Amino acid sequence: MHYPIGLLFDLLASSSALPWNITVHFKGFPEKDLLHCPSKDAIEAHFMSCVKEADALKHKSQIINEMQKKDHKQLWMGLHNDRFDQFWAINRKLMEYPAEENGFRYIPFRIYQTTTERPFIQKLFRPVSTDGQLHTLGDLLKEVCPSAVAPEDGEKKNQVMIHGIEPMLETPLQWLSEHLSYPDNFLHISIIPQPTD
Repeated sequence: MHYPIGLLFDLLASSSALPWNITVHFKGFPEKDLLHCPSKDAIEAHFMSCVKEADALKHKSQIINEMQKKDHKQLWMGLHNDRFDQFWAINRKLMEYPAEENGFRYIPFRIYQTTTERPFIQKLFRPVSTDGQLHTLGDLLKEVCPSAVAPEDGEKKNQVMIHGIEPMLETPLQWLSEHLSYPDNFLHISIIPQPTD
């Protein structure tokens, strides 16, 4: 429940055919593996907590703190009711930044790997280098998860997936954050073994 469905698909079933078959069990909830959801309010609180964390990274929490309670509710209700216009009217503010800053303060991202026990990797990473160059997805991976990137003369062992696609490593991280972040405003990046077929 606490991972977006697209992320779960990238991690667990990206090589399977669509539509994705999901089995729902109504008994024997795996308490050790999944976060139990006691109510709809708990889901809303978790979602808003993630949005606030992402805004703290991007804008020092300035945007989310300037919003009124009704804006927070509109953001949640737009997502909950699958009303993109209602959601985007508020979320747009969280995706903006002053032109003179060339991007967010830090990129809110999480990297997930199927080959490790660690749930995800999350570190501070700026979208622009100290010399003013835009950082790319490849730059992020080389610094945070170097095993995910194939050496220049080596064989590619991993696929980097976001929303079911494999973006080029040369893609600017700021652009990815603006256009491929999940509704919680995080860029969820999956690193999976390269398919053999």
